[in-house]
Amino acid sequence: MSDHGTAATGEFAGRVAIVTGAASGIGRATVELLVERGARVVAEDRDPGVSALESAAVAALIADVIHEDSAQRAVALAGERFGRLDVLVNNAGIIINKAVAEMTLDEWNGVLAVNATGAFLHSREALRAMAPQGAGAIVNVGSYACYQAFPTIAAYAASKGALAQLTRATALEAIDSGIRVNAVGTGDTVTHILDDIHDDGPGFLTAHGSGTPIGRAAQPREIAEVIAFLASDRAAYLVGSVVMADGGMSVVAG
Repeated sequence: MSDHGTAATGEFAGRVAIVTGAASGIGRATVELLVERGARVVAEDRDPGVSALESAAVAALIADVIHEDSAQRAVALAGERFGRLDVLVNNAGIIINKAVAEMTLDEWNGVLAVNATGAFLHSREALRAMAPQGAGAIVNVGSYACYQAFPTIAAYAASKGALAQLTRATALEAIDSGIRVNAVGTGDTVTHILDDIHDDGPGFLTAHGSGTPIGRAAQPREIAEVIAFLASDRAAYLVGSVVMADGGMSVVAG
C-alpha cells in the first residue's frame, strides 16, 4: 500500500486508529482509506498476512481479538508507536453456516467470541485510553443481521445483534467523555469471509448481492467510506447509531 502516513494534511491528520480484522476485505480497505486521509493505524489480524501492511504509517499486529491481551497489546502499540489513540474500528468477524440443532457449543462460542466479545475487549481498552483525552470514536462493523436473520446463521445473527446493543449501551456510557460510539450495518460485501463455507466466497457474495434493491454487492471501499465518516468529525452528532449500508436490504425486510 502507498504510505501517506507522514503527511500533515487530511481529515485524520494527527489521529491514530486501531483496525481489527485488517488483513483483507473491509478491514484492509479501512486501513488504506484512513492512511490516505492522514491517519496512522495499528492494523490487527490473526492472519499473518497483515504484516504486508507494515509501513511508516501502519503498525501491523498479529493477534486474535478473542484474547484479552490482544486488545491490551493493540492499545499499547498505538501509544508506543504513534503516541495516542483516537479511533477504534471493531471489524474482525467470522461466520458459520449451521442450523442451531447441528451446531456445537465450540462453534457457537467461537462466533460470539470474535464478533461480540472481541469488540467488547477492544472497546474497553480503547475507552480507557481515550477518556483522558476527552475525545475519540469507536466504530463497530455490524450487519443487516443485527436486526434480520435467515436459517443457518443463528450464531452470526446473535453476535451482530449483540454488537448493535453493545454499540448503543457503550455510546451512552462514553459520550460524557467526548467519545462517540456508532456502528455500520453492512450488507453483502465482496470479501473472503465466506471462504470456509463456499468454494468461492467473493463469488457467492457477488451473486447474493444481486438480490438487493440496489442490485449488487458492496465493494469493501464503499463500507470503509461509511466507517471513515462515522469516525470523523463530520459525524459529530451521531451517538449510538447503526447506519445501515446494506443496499436496501433492511428497507425491504422492514
